[in-house]
Formats: sequence, C-alpha cells, structure tokens
Amino acid sequence: MNPKTNRTTPLVRRVRAFFAPVDRGTGVPTIFDAAQNGRFAIDAPPTPWIDLGWCEGFRRTNAEGSNTGVSALRTGTPAITTGQVRTELESTVEIEFATWGKLQMALSCGSQQMNLLETAGASTSNGSGGTAASASSLVPGSTASSLQMSDTTVFMSGDLVSVDLDYTGQTGYVGSGVSGAYVRSAMDVGGDTNYIRRISLNVSRVVEVKDGALRLETPLLAGVPVEGMKVSRLVGFVDREGGSFFQEWSGLFVMQGEQGDRVIYHYPRLQTLRGAMEKRETLAAPLDRIRLAGAFRALPVTDANDGERILCFRSYLPA
Repeated sequence: MNPKTNRTTPLVRRVRAFFAPVDRGTGVPTIFDAAQNGRFAIDAPPTPWIDLGWCEGFRRTNAEGSNTGVSALRTGTPAITTGQVRTELESTVEIEFATWGKLQMALSCGSQQMNLLETAGASTSNGSGGTAASASSLVPGSTASSLQMSDTTVFMSGDLVSVDLDYTGQTGYVGSGVSGAYVRSAMDVGGDTNYIRRISLNVSRVVEVKDGALRLETPLLAGVPVEGMKVSRLVGFVDREGGSFFQEWSGLFVMQGEQGDRVIYHYPRLQTLRGAMEKRETLAAPLDRIRLAGAFRALPVTDANDGERILCFRSYLPA
C-alpha cells in the first residue's frame, strides 16, 4: 500500500479523552508528541495525561469552517484573487463524558469545581458547603498513594479525601497539581483555612486504613504530598453557575481505528467555553442517562519547529 495515498478509511467506535495540567502561572501546557508516544496503550497514557474514558458526541469547529477565517487577497483592476490570508484563528471542541467524576465535572463546569468538605457540627448552611471540619495532619513518609497519619480513626475505607495546603492568605492561582481557583484578594476567601482543599483537584478515595496510613485508590494528581499538606474528608463535589475563573487544560482525543490506524487530536490549551450543562438520553422509560457536556475554546501555542501559532495538532498513524 502506498503510504502517500493510503486507501483505508478510519473506522472508529468512540473517542477516548485524555487531559493534562496547564501551568497557569507560566502558561506552559502539556505537549503531546505523536512521533514519540502516538502508539501508547489506550489504557495506559503517558505521564501526566489523565484518562477520562470513552466519550460521545465529539465535535470540533473552526473559523475556516464558516468561511470567516480565510479571506481572498485581491490585487489589480479589476481585482483578481492572487492569494489568501488568514484573518481569524478560532477553534472550539465539544464532547460528552460517559461517566461522572471529579475531573469530568471540573472540565465541564466552566468555573471552580469545589469539594463538599465534611462540615463542622452545626455549621451555617451554604450552597457550596458550610464551615469545614478540622483537617488532619500528615506525618513524614507519605507517598502519592499512601498517606501516613498520626491519627486515622476519623477515616474509613470508601471515604473521599482532599489533600492540600492550608489557606494562609495566598493570592493568584491556588491548588496543588492543577490550579483550581484564582484568588484576587484574601478578603474574598474570608479566612477559610480549608479553602484550598475546598477547590483542590488533589483528591482520591480511601480503599484501606491500616498501620497508621490511608491507602488510596488512585495516586494523588500532585504526587508526593509536600510539607504542610493536610487531609479533609469530603462527601461529594459541587460546581456553580457563574464565577470568573476559567478552567484550562491540555486535551488529547484519540480515535482508535478498527483496522489498526489511529487519529489523534491534540489541543495544548483548552479553556472551558460555557457553564455546566448536561445531555439527557432516554434508555427505557422511566430511566434516562445523564451525560456531562463539555465545550472548550482552544488557545494558541507556538510550534518550536517553525514558530507558527497553532491551536490543534491532528495526527494520523496508518495501520
């Protein structure tokens, strides 16, 4: 088969979505090199890519698709088209997550995605969670998958936990591993010591409590806990309509061909485009399946090979 004129058409069932952190402070995204890693095992993505599972409704659009991104360059009298110029660079992506979880909700909510921290006694009710119970301290020896603690009696197998620093007046992007919020003024937070654990994406589920340690189902996104991190138990997750913070991630969408080929869409920088939204699919009355619907706008990066400003890299790996 001539590799220049491959005669097969990709036959795919679904899209597999992977996301990775963007350093919000520096604007540095996670870059995927299809030449090096394009054939990675679909169930074992390269670090630091996080598997969000199989997804539905993958749709991408760009300015050129509506004939507004490219204009004719005309010269002479009468004017004759002698070339083309790119006048607009715009690209968006939409996808429906097949499962619900902390990261799927964070990617689709449009603003801060918060943890519902266990409240302290008769805490005053609040939409995103009232005053949180005191966090538990870690002791030396913790890893990304095992939290060493002096007292584990308040935890049990099955608990969800948020592991992060105390809030002590920090401003700017906060949250370990992935920035979960932007604090403009310490006055906005109002002295909530647990605020960073409230917005942190550094969460996991406890699968065993043994020998003074909490063993976690999945490694913490931020890796080995640093000094000063504490553990808060949470009961679930909450997001809100509105807010001024925009989630930003690097995105990777893989279409695995039935004949061994693969199509890969890599967006180095994606920001959430709209507020929280769901899609409803009727299974068999009265049961409906509710999917999280995410929409993202691509932001540009510079390709080191030639200095061009790029929104998306589409790779095709023949069978």
